[in-house]
Amino acid sequence: MSQAAVPQETEPLLQRRELRACDNKSATSDNPDAETAVPTKDLRNSRGQQLGLLSVVSLIFNRIIGTGVFAAPSVILRSSGSVGLTFVMWIIGALVSAAGTAVYVEFGTGLPRSGGEKTYLEYIYRRPAFLMSCIYASYGILLGQVPAASIAFGGYALHALGYEQTAANVRIVACLCIILCLVVHGVFPTVGIKLQDTLGMFKLLVLLLISASGLFSLVGVPGFSVGEAYSQPHNFEWSTFWEGSNMSANAFINGVYLVIWSFIGYSNANYALSEVQNPVQTIKRAGPLAMLLVSIVYILVNIAYYAVVSKGDILDSGTIAAALFFRNLFGLATERVLSVVIGLSILGNILAVLFSQGRVNQELGREGILPCSRLLASNEPFGAPFFGLFIQSLVSILMVLLTPAGDAYTFVVNFTSYPLALFNLLISGGLLLLYTRPYKSYNWNPPFQAPKYIVTFFFLSNVFLVVVPIIPPSNGFEIYEHLPYYVSNVNQCTTRRFGSFTLLQSHVVMSLTVGVVGVIYWFFCFDYLPRKSGYTLQQDTITETNGRTRQVIRRIPIHPE
Repeated sequence: MSQAAVPQETEPLLQRRELRACDNKSATSDNPDAETAVPTKDLRNSRGQQLGLLSVVSLIFNRIIGTGVFAAPSVILRSSGSVGLTFVMWIIGALVSAAGTAVYVEFGTGLPRSGGEKTYLEYIYRRPAFLMSCIYASYGILLGQVPAASIAFGGYALHALGYEQTAANVRIVACLCIILCLVVHGVFPTVGIKLQDTLGMFKLLVLLLISASGLFSLVGVPGFSVGEAYSQPHNFEWSTFWEGSNMSANAFINGVYLVIWSFIGYSNANYALSEVQNPVQTIKRAGPLAMLLVSIVYILVNIAYYAVVSKGDILDSGTIAAALFFRNLFGLATERVLSVVIGLSILGNILAVLFSQGRVNQELGREGILPCSRLLASNEPFGAPFFGLFIQSLVSILMVLLTPAGDAYTFVVNFTSYPLALFNLLISGGLLLLYTRPYKSYNWNPPFQAPKYIVTFFFLSNVFLVVVPIIPPSNGFEIYEHLPYYVSNVNQCTTRRFGSFTLLQSHVVMSLTVGVVGVIYWFFCFDYLPRKSGYTLQQDTITETNGRTRQVIRRIPIHPE
C-alpha cells in the first residue's frame, strides 16, 4: 500500500516540520515531475500577533455566552424540578467546563498554533497519515456553526425594531447578520476584533447589572422590589429550595446535558493561537480567567432570576426567564430593551464563532488536503482568512435558508453540537495516552500540565455527552416531535418504524455520516489513487517570497520514466 512520506512514531511532529523547511525553488528543482505544490500550514504568523489578554478572554466569553444565559434557566428548571437541584446542575457544568479548559490550556501551551482540535488530533493520531485531517475537514467545511444563533438574532432584532417576526423576515435578517459579520471580520479584521471586544464588555456589564439588581431585590434594597401585580418569589427559603426535585434519571441527565452545553466554547481561543501575543502565557491566564467569569456570571444571574421571579411563573410561562425578570422589576415597557440586549449578546457570539471557524478553515487549507487549498490558506487581500470565513458563512446561510421550523431547527442545533463531543472525547482520551509508555517517544512535556484526574473527569463527561443521545428517551423526554429517533435493526430500541428498519436519533446519524464522508475522501485521494496510479505522497515545508512558511503535498512517482 502506498503511504504518504511521514516521520516515524518516535520522531516529534513539530521537529519534523522544522527540519523539512525549504524554499519553493529548491523544492521544485529537486522534483521536476512533482505536481504543483499545495499550500498547507503556515508555521509563521503572517498577520502579526494582534490578540492580547483582553481579546482572548473576550473570544472565549463571547463564544460561550449567547442566548443560553437568558433562556436556559427556565428549561433547566423544568428538568430539575427544584431551584436547589438547578444550582447543583450548574455547578456540575462549571466543573466540567473547568476540566475542559485545563485540557485545552495544556494542548495550547504544548502546541501554540491555530487549529484547535484539528492540530491536536493530528498530533496524537498520526496513523494512517492524513486520515484524521480528512475527517476533521469534513466537519469543518460541511457544518455551519452560526445558523442557530443568527436565526435567534433575527427574531430578537425584528422584535426590538417592532417588525413582524415571520419566518421569511427572520431568515432575511439572519442572513444579513451573517454577511455583516463576514464583511467585518473578512474585510476589516481590526474593526472586527474591536467590535467583538466591545460587545463582550457590554455583555459582561449587562449581566453584572442583572446580577446586582437581583441581589438588591433579594436583600430588600428600596427601588428593587418585585411589582405587587406579580407573584412574589420565595425560592431561597429552605422549605421551598428543594421542593419538587425531580430525581428521575432521564430528567437529571437531560438537565445536566443542557447545562454542559451552555458552557461550550472554552476551546475557542485555541483556534486562533497563532494570532495571540505570547500565546503560551496568554492562554494559561486567559482560559481560566474567562471560565471563572462565565461561571460567576451564570451563578449570579441564576440567583438574580430566582430572587425576582417565582418558580411557578418560570415553569408555567413560555417566556424566557430574563423577560420575566425585567417585567417584575422594571415593568412591561422594558421588553424591547431586553430584545436589544439579547440581540447584541447573540451578535457578539456570532462574531466570536465566525472569527475562530474562519481560522480553522484556513488551517485546513494549509494542510493541503482540500480543493482550493491555496485560497483557504491565504490572508489576501485584506489581511484576514476571507475565503475560510466565506465558506463558513456560505454553509451557515444555506442552513438558515433550508432549515424548516420545528424539529429540523432543533436538529440543526444538535447536529452542530454532537461532533464537538466526539472530538473532545478523542482529545481528552488522547491526552491520557500521551502519558503512557507507548507514547513516550512523543516527548510530550508542555509548560502546563493538567492533573490526570481532571483529564479523566473530562474524558468521562464526554463519554456521557456521546452516549446519552444514543439511549432511547423515556416518554415525555423525546427530543424530536416528528423526526425519527433510531436507525438500527434492534426492534426494542425503536420509537418509530420505516419499512424494515428502525431509526437512530437523527442528528447522531448525520453527525457520524459526515465523518464517514471524510473517511471515504481520505481513502479515495490518499490511499486508492496513489496505489492505482503508482505514486507516493510526500509532505514538505517551503518558504514563500513573502517570508511565510507553509507545507506542501507532492506526488512522487514510484517508477519515474
